[in-house]
Amino acid sequence: MTLDFEPVGDLTGPGEAKSNLDVLARLFPDAVVDGTVDIDALRDLLGENAAPTTAEAFGLRWPGMAEARRLSTLPATGTLLPKPEESVDWDNTRNIVIEGDNLEVLQLLRRGYTNKVDVIYIDPPYNTGNDFIYDDKRVTSQAEHEAVAGQRDEEGVLQTGKGSDRAQDRIAGASKHSAWLSMMYPRLLVAHHLLKETGVIIVAIDDTEHARLKILMDRVWGSENFIASVVWQGGRKNDSRFVSVGHDYMLIYAKSLGTLRQMDARWREEKAGYSAVLAQGKIAWEESGHDELAAELKMRSWFKSQPKDSPVQALGRFVYFLPDGTLASDTDMRAPEDRPNRCRTPISDPRSGIQYAVPKNGWFCEESTLFKLRDEGHLIFRSDPSKPPRLKKPLETVSGQVPLSVFERQRTHAGRSLEELFEGKSPFDFPKDTMVLSRWISLVTQSDPDAVILDFFAGSGSTGHAVMDLNAADGGNRRYILVQLDERVDMDGYETIADITRERLRRAGRQIASKQSPDAAPIDTGFRSYRLASSNVKAWDGTPDQLNLLEAVDNLVAGRTADDLLVEMMLRMGVELTTPLETREVAGSPLYNLAGTLFAYFGTDITIDRANEVAKALAAWRDEEPGDADTTVVVRDTGFVDSATKLNFAAALKQAGFTTLRSI
Repeated sequence: MTLDFEPVGDLTGPGEAKSNLDVLARLFPDAVVDGTVDIDALRDLLGENAAPTTAEAFGLRWPGMAEARRLSTLPATGTLLPKPEESVDWDNTRNIVIEGDNLEVLQLLRRGYTNKVDVIYIDPPYNTGNDFIYDDKRVTSQAEHEAVAGQRDEEGVLQTGKGSDRAQDRIAGASKHSAWLSMMYPRLLVAHHLLKETGVIIVAIDDTEHARLKILMDRVWGSENFIASVVWQGGRKNDSRFVSVGHDYMLIYAKSLGTLRQMDARWREEKAGYSAVLAQGKIAWEESGHDELAAELKMRSWFKSQPKDSPVQALGRFVYFLPDGTLASDTDMRAPEDRPNRCRTPISDPRSGIQYAVPKNGWFCEESTLFKLRDEGHLIFRSDPSKPPRLKKPLETVSGQVPLSVFERQRTHAGRSLEELFEGKSPFDFPKDTMVLSRWISLVTQSDPDAVILDFFAGSGSTGHAVMDLNAADGGNRRYILVQLDERVDMDGYETIADITRERLRRAGRQIASKQSPDAAPIDTGFRSYRLASSNVKAWDGTPDQLNLLEAVDNLVAGRTADDLLVEMMLRMGVELTTPLETREVAGSPLYNLAGTLFAYFGTDITIDRANEVAKALAAWRDEEPGDADTTVVVRDTGFVDSATKLNFAAALKQAGFTTLRSI
């Protein structure tokens, strides 16, 4: 048993190259030799299912694909700096907004949020042919693309002369498609780890990349997990030469469609006009003095008074009432097909005594059920005995409907809403529509009030706004994680798009909170703000300053705080960023307690006396609420006056029962 602190930096996470190798080694030890994979041995172990290296396979290929895939396996090298001054209700909120390149951020989140996200909704930048702003070795230039694709010779000359069947514009187009795919591919691969087995991803896209994105999604998520390509008709373009292309798509995939089917998951939404009809039914019942016939007449009159294009007209048959005042329509009681066990007993109206003939195929239910429905007032008897009774069907039983794969909503609605929120000065021309987002988030989570929603192309923050709207509507506790690149904008009051994201969420939160009734349960309208930055730990670069060992003893970047170091430690160890945190002052520095399962102390100049004080404080705090979980202690690697003090501290912790010791 070691008494030293193991470096946090040695840990690996799911999806990272080292972790993938460890998984292979556990599954196929014969195929991993001295930390490398023997591809031939692995192919032998897989047998006939292993394709030869020269095999042709169906799928999408493009220059730069292999490098894009490799990028997804790299561990994150940076950290997130907490920004409480940019945040709202930092201590209590569970919402997160992160500014920085989303691939690096997703890699940072991978350890703590693998299999924890319920919905991913992204509206990535459409491929307009312009240079991508995600310029981080993930995008090749057109010249680089042409070289990789074999369209330039060894001297870099473009081969488009005599005998070439490749037009210049086709070459340029292929380069732009490759660049866009190389941007999307690693991000989708990392995102796949974050989604729960029951989770769903929705990706908005237009015609330019829809076909390629569909094949890419099939590769990452599996074609067997494809759910739908939803068409959103957003308006008409009368200036179009040929066809008014006013639609976009939403590609929807499950992490595991088989799991959703095993759960018998079904996506349903309330029919348009349902709430209005239900409310009117209650009014008619009360105004009629609980008289069924009078209430029916009132409902018929109300339906006639509604506009012909009103959505309530689709529910115009709901004019009947059950004895308890439940609004209902009528439905057929005749059996659809003849079976030997069908009930064929005649039934009569208890009021008029009229007996009704048995239908050709009998009744739809058993005899006991038939007479029970009659006695409880669930049947509608007609004056003509040749016409069989009909069954009253409560409105509540038909409230849900399957969403269509095509829907229409003008895109101008979202722009106007954002303009109102920013008091007439909308910072975005084409923001996402919160109504559309709320609808689909609610549908795919089956209204789960605790769902976690991720959007790593956050834009103005519409997804966060939609989540807060949903929580306000039903009292849920959904939370969001938004990631937005620090893209510069030329706009008064805002330096980056992320500035707009945060301001939009502040305004939306205030607006939503102001509309809540005094007796309503409080909802989370806050967020924690973080910014992507280089690691708090100095990278070794062999400069003269670092070659001076006395100056290199402190391995932390100047200006970083203990709170900054805490966040990096949480990211590297796979701890969620909103894990409950308590702090106490011990020996001149903060002692952090993360939900009782992890303690961190980043004090410096720790002597033996201070180390003993910290060890006693750690044990006492842990014992206040002892649990069954293993407790980890993390310290600053260079926080001790000498190595002997550090070893003594480790021994004291082991003696106190702490089993996992780490350093950063």
